[in-house]
Formats: sequence, C-alpha cells, structure tokens
Amino acid sequence: MFDLEENRQKVQRALLVGIQQTDITRQETEYLLDELAELTTNLDIPIVDCMIVKLRKPSPPFLVGKGKREEIINLIQEKNIDVIIFDEELTPAQQRNWEREAKICVIDRQEVIIDIFSERAQTKEAVLQVALARMEYSLPRLTRAWTHLSRQRGGMTGARGQGETQLEADRRMVNDRIAVVKRELKEVIQHRQVQRAKRLRKPVPTVSIVGYTNAGKSSLLNKLTASEALAEDKLFATLDPTTRRLDLDESQHVLLTDTVGFVRRLPHRLVEAFKATLEEAVVADLLIHLIDISSSETSIHIKTTEAVLSEIGANENPSLIVFNKIDKLETNETRERFELLYPEAIFISAETGGGLELLKSRISKSLNARLCPTKLMIPHDRYDVISQLHASGGIRHSKSEEDGVQIEGLFPPSLKGVIEPFLVG
Repeated sequence: MFDLEENRQKVQRALLVGIQQTDITRQETEYLLDELAELTTNLDIPIVDCMIVKLRKPSPPFLVGKGKREEIINLIQEKNIDVIIFDEELTPAQQRNWEREAKICVIDRQEVIIDIFSERAQTKEAVLQVALARMEYSLPRLTRAWTHLSRQRGGMTGARGQGETQLEADRRMVNDRIAVVKRELKEVIQHRQVQRAKRLRKPVPTVSIVGYTNAGKSSLLNKLTASEALAEDKLFATLDPTTRRLDLDESQHVLLTDTVGFVRRLPHRLVEAFKATLEEAVVADLLIHLIDISSSETSIHIKTTEAVLSEIGANENPSLIVFNKIDKLETNETRERFELLYPEAIFISAETGGGLELLKSRISKSLNARLCPTKLMIPHDRYDVISQLHASGGIRHSKSEEDGVQIEGLFPPSLKGVIEPFLVG
C-alpha cells in the first residue's frame, strides 16, 4: 500500500471516482463526490478531474468493469494523474490490483478521512486513536511493492525468523505496534473516564453539541461561551472535545461540550476508535443537534447524525433540534419547509448571534423539565449541602431563618440522596 501520509508531496494530480450503485441516486452520488473533493482539498492534493461510474454489480477484482477500467487508465495517462481516489471502500485486493494496473497510488475515502484525522488530532487520546485506526486499515493492505515499513524497523535487525519474508516481518511489526497502542490507549481512556466521572459527580448539567461535520458546532460553542475554541470552515476542524461553562442566567449554568462532527461513510474503525470521544454525547443530560440549514443535503445530514447517535447509544438522550446558518439563506422558503417538518426546532446564526437567547432559554427549559420544584430547610451547620446546591445552579430562592436556610429550587436527580433528608412541605 502506498503511504499517503508519508508521500503526499509525491501526489499532485488527483482523479476522483464516484460510484453510483443501484441503491443511490445520481444526485446523491454527485453530492458525495463533492464532499470527497472537499476532503481531498483539505489535504492540499490538487484535483485534476472527477468522474462517476454507474455500477449495477461490483466487479470483485477492480470494483468496476473492464470498459470503465480501461477508460480510467487512459484518462490517467492522458492527464498525467498520479493518484486515484475512489469514493467507495476498496478491498485490499482491489487496491493492489489497481496499483499494479495503473502503476500509481490508489486510495479510497477511508484513507483520506483517516489522513485528515491524523492531521487534526491534538490530544494524546486522539493521536493514539487515529494511529490505531490507520494501522488496522493498513495491515491487510501491506505488500512488498509498496510498503515503507522496513525503514522503520530500527533495532529489529536480526529479529527475522528463518525464512521470514519482508512482508511477514512488516506484518509482525505492525501487529506488535497495534498491541502497544491499544495498551497505551486503554490507560489514557481509563484516565479520561476517571476525570469524566469526577465531573459527572458534580451536580452541574452537561450539554453536548452534535451534528454533521462543518455544521458550526465550534462556532456555536465560542459564541455562547465567549471562548476561542478552533472554528474553521472545513470538514473535521474539531476532533477533540472542548468543554466550556455556559451561564444560562444568574443562577443556572451548564457544561457545554463540542464534539467531533459526523459524516456519511465514516469508516467504522474510526467510529470505534473515537467512541471514547463520542461518549461525551452518551453521558450528556441534553444534546443540541446542530444542522446546517444552508446545505443542499440538510435532510441527509440529519439522518446521518441520527444513525451515528443510535450506533453509540445516545439516541434516547433528550435533544434540541437547532438549525444553524440562517444568515446564509437567500429566501425564507427553506426555513419555512423545515419549520413545518420540525415545529419545535430553533433557528439560529452562530455567526451573527441571531436566535441564541431563545436557544439558551430552551436549554434551560429542557433541563428544568426533568426536575421537580423542591423546597428544603438546611441546618446552618450543613455548609457542605448548601455548597452542593449552589454548585448545581438550581437554587431559585434562599432565605436564612432561625432553624436554618430555606431553599427553593430545581435540582438534578444526582442530588436526590443529598436533599431527601431536608425536604419540607
């Protein structure tokens, strides 16, 4: 397999190939190909040409039939193309056959996404997760012709067994490295879980922003919390979760988290690799499902996000449907259509700030709907309980009296055991 990350400077002329199978429309195929083009551009690989192959039945050796294969070969020779990128997952055998036939680098959407993830990962956990995904993807694709692993073997000289081939040595080295990364990742995840557990024990509600990549999640986090998390107009600008405090009013605040964006045809190994990151959505008290209303594929983005949430077990969490980028709409027609489809939805612009006060109000209302009005009498010497109640942000009224502090408010279920001894009325 050609190492894209290591040899990106060698690929300067890309051909993108979209595959229209019988279960997908031409329009959907074109959109996916446009998305692949954006992904490829994010890797600074120039695109020379794009083509769509209509496929009734996949061909095991090359995915496409002989006629289209010859057409692609002629095109790469005519336009001096040095990399073919398929918008369909290639089997290791198909990738090897294409590289043997075309004598250039041949990759698929999976490797492009993994490469982007590799560039954008910042935390130790994300770096390890991407490394694991890359090695698991690469392992069945190792061939003697394309592997560059021999240069990385270092002190393993002499470790090859009798009659061991270079390919076998490379596979053994990758398997060993996978085992090491998995151990390191397990330790990092355990530490992360401890930190998350500590946070969850604090009676502060958690809200996670989820949605299709480039929906504006980081921009919304920044606007609501006056923070400066990375927000770029590109796919997968954010891979690592960012958590900030959001004050809803004078007495109520929440922890707001930006999560990795979803995308169609996200490699399953990356979903698995990033489950620890996506668990921010699983444990959240409330989800903000953010949607780019200006996209031509808004409905598909919604379905994709819902599918991923279901896969990670977060589809039962309370959620708010929020349509972003209303400032980019040229007419009201699109907004009116989605208002009919989603009557409870909120329409905002993270860029201009339009609709954000309504969003904050709805967050507060949604969280409070799960709570019951509570009246308490806390003895003066129970400063620990009073402190916890203040930390929850749920106190609506308090008054010091002779017998203690009378408190009225709305408190999360996690405080049930704390407040039960002090209930009145």
